[in-house]
Amino acid sequence: MKEVTLSVPDMSCEHCVNAINKALTGLDGVEDVNVSLPTKTVSFGYQPEQVSMEKIEAALDDAGYTVAGVQ
Repeated sequence: MKEVTLSVPDMSCEHCVNAINKALTGLDGVEDVNVSLPTKTVSFGYQPEQVSMEKIEAALDDAGYTVAGVQ
């Protein structure tokens, strides 16, 4: 399992937190999602053999959030 933290600057409210959480927890291979509104980051673990980082970023994009970088 790889651990990653993404910067998601478009996040502004609790609805954003819930939408991001739902988008990521719906993907096979993504675990332990932690969305932080104060820092505008999303931390999670994922199994690279089950889901690619491109697919994760696409799921966030589909939910309306752009990834600004990996921390």
